[in-house]
Amino acid sequence: MLPTVGDLLGLDVVRRGSPQVVAGSAGLGARVRWVHVLELADVAHLLQGGEFVLTTGIALPSEPALLARYATDLATAGVSALAVELGRRYVGALPSALVRAAADSGLTLIAFEREVPFVEITEAVHALIIDAQLEELRASERLHEVFTELSVAGATPDEVVRQAAALAGRPVILADLAHRVLACEPGSADPARLLAGFARRSRAVSAAGPTGAASPSRSAGPSGSEQPGRPGRTAYDEASGWLFTPVGARGEDWGRVILVCDGPPTGTDTVLVERAATTLALGRLLTRHRESLDRQAHRTLITSIITQAHADPAEAAVRSRALGVPVDDRQLIAVVFRLSDPLGPLGALGVSAHARVLDVADIAAAACRTERVPALVGTLDDARAGAMLSLSPQADQDRVLTSLATLIRERLGDDHDGLVIGVGAAAGSIRDVRRSFLEASQVADVAAERLDLRAPGRPSSQSGGALPQSGGALPQSGGALPQSGGALPQSGGALPQSGGALPQSRSRASRPGQPLFYRLPDLRLRGLLHLLRDDPRLQTFVERELGALLASEQDTDLIGVLSAYLAAGGNKAAAAKNSHLARPTFYQRLHRIERILGTDLSSAESRTSLHVALFALEA
Repeated sequence: MLPTVGDLLGLDVVRRGSPQVVAGSAGLGARVRWVHVLELADVAHLLQGGEFVLTTGIALPSEPALLARYATDLATAGVSALAVELGRRYVGALPSALVRAAADSGLTLIAFEREVPFVEITEAVHALIIDAQLEELRASERLHEVFTELSVAGATPDEVVRQAAALAGRPVILADLAHRVLACEPGSADPARLLAGFARRSRAVSAAGPTGAASPSRSAGPSGSEQPGRPGRTAYDEASGWLFTPVGARGEDWGRVILVCDGPPTGTDTVLVERAATTLALGRLLTRHRESLDRQAHRTLITSIITQAHADPAEAAVRSRALGVPVDDRQLIAVVFRLSDPLGPLGALGVSAHARVLDVADIAAAACRTERVPALVGTLDDARAGAMLSLSPQADQDRVLTSLATLIRERLGDDHDGLVIGVGAAAGSIRDVRRSFLEASQVADVAAERLDLRAPGRPSSQSGGALPQSGGALPQSGGALPQSGGALPQSGGALPQSGGALPQSRSRASRPGQPLFYRLPDLRLRGLLHLLRDDPRLQTFVERELGALLASEQDTDLIGVLSAYLAAGGNKAAAAKNSHLARPTFYQRLHRIERILGTDLSSAESRTSLHVALFALEA
């Protein structure tokens, strides 16, 4: 860390000159970047800021106005201090005009009452500065080594945050775009105090938040100097003491790292949080585990089908046939195998999770070979594997799916309860397989993360275990799907339902009441928002709609009032009754909500937008 003006005054070589601070004592904590001996009156344009200027004053003007201008120009240039040696130009004391101007402009002005060799001062201070810079370089190299090792080892977010806090000696927090704490290492700080009201405080210092305080526009640069920061990137908020930087890759941020400082951050602090953010971003990208060449080839083709990487679908068909999977005049069915995460959405997925998905993909491929079903099988991400089944036009879809799902669950053994299988609608050509994959993925995600899979009941006779409306419990009896609302629209109309009752044997290898696989659910709005809950765009929408209310909410449950009002369809009287509040009190709180959000609750569009944001907040 660079020395301060106060540090310089404590050096023996400086003390020999009997330095006296005659103005600007508040600036003794300013960092000194370099020392200059200047005997010119017009020097401000030669300086870059952070200099400790030494002069005998022999070139300074005698007019008070020009002396005042000299001091003001130095202060404007950002010099750390001006030290004038008495005895040559000025005897006994510095001119009052210079002292007043320094005090008015905040310039630290020092008078040397005894003669002192300036060369000795420059040598001593420059050695101190170079030592500090070398120490920062060593610290930066150490950070590079530690975070590189963490990246190579595939460290979890918790481990990265823990190491960052240990290196900094201060608390480090990882939060997502919804201001939820994903990982925290408090160090010696009190965790309860550190995280009390975190979401509100985080919004207040958000670089792009709709309700935060003025965001910092400068961040600590190398050697502790302040350098202009890019908006929304690494920044320091003095009020909270937070140094924070975003975490993300490929142009999409998904969170930010916060270093809780006990003073202005140094250049090393900035390097630390930025390296921690980079390591966390890489940890989310580098999740590939060793796969067989078969699985790699299948994964590549499945991914290209889903992402429409092939300009001509015929190319994907050719590649599929080359892998031994026919696609012409076939029933092409997408299946997604979803591992439910017992640690929840904040659990680390990492390399070990990807290895589990690989095991599922291998078992599914083996089951397809056993049942003589041509299929592409590969991993999709750290929680899902996918398969494209190629069935003959005469094949019974439900019989084949039941046999495969039963065999897969049996081979998984005790782990099969953590597996959810989603099935998409059959496609007649490889051009439509992407739609089937998207449908299967949505089915599996909702079934795994939104619904209570342990609810007793039987699968629907209409499909392989249809999901109920609004993300509720699984149906209690084998009734047909509800007729109202919700099916995902397709380019040619509603998604087709798959028919055919399923045999009773389909539940023999799954948890009681849990179907072997699931088909198209009636997602409706809550289910859709649940699927998108971790999308930064949805989180940004929620913050834009409700951020001001969440940030200002104190004792009064304004979110609850708003929710009751919207649930009542805008009926104030009914909402007040349901909230057990007197009408005047309820109406007053509604007016307060309108003022905070800057919106008109009588507008149907505003109510709809806020209602969607509330659903997303609860997802």
